[in-house]
Amino acid sequence: MTLEIWLLFAGAALVVILIPGPLSLLMISNSLNYGVRRSWPAFLGGVTASLALLCASALGLGALLMASEQVFSVLKILGAFYLFYLAWQSWQEARQAPAPSDIETPALVPRFSRLFGRAFLLGGSNPKDILFFAAFLPQFLSTAQPFLPQLLVMIVTWAVLDLGCKLAYGLGAQRAGHYLRSGRGHVWFNRTSAALFGGAGAASLFSR
Repeated sequence: MTLEIWLLFAGAALVVILIPGPLSLLMISNSLNYGVRRSWPAFLGGVTASLALLCASALGLGALLMASEQVFSVLKILGAFYLFYLAWQSWQEARQAPAPSDIETPALVPRFSRLFGRAFLLGGSNPKDILFFAAFLPQFLSTAQPFLPQLLVMIVTWAVLDLGCKLAYGLGAQRAGHYLRSGRGHVWFNRTSAALFGGAGAASLFSR
């Protein structure tokens, strides 16, 4: 991959990654509840999900989903219901305002597997992301060069940019944490999260 092509890929990838979505919202929520350092399994899970989708698209799963409407529909429905589940969880949390003594105290951190798995499932539950990568990657691949080295460059580039963006969301949330962890801030943040997760689920479920 030439430097010019890599710069184009990195720029396009950064624009895509910076667009906030459900996974960004989850990173913010984890950072508020547990702190950025303790939320690292979730950051790792989100980045791993993106890389898994990138590799799946490169290996041809994007073409399989395009060819099979039934498979695509099943995966889309599963992803939508997982977003509805996250919306329900956020709404339940909004009904439990923290006590004053808990405002500055980080919540009990879940196990690595739960933080990682929740982020990985959310990041990988949208089959449209596979289709996006299937359409996105060929624009920067050259048939005149070996495929594997080009794919590895894309993987490393995406991982660095994706992790940096998620950390930026987490650090930004942590700086605003005093208000967002207060009683009123806690309620409105979780209500907003529930609405956004639910809206994303409905959009995924009813979109063609």
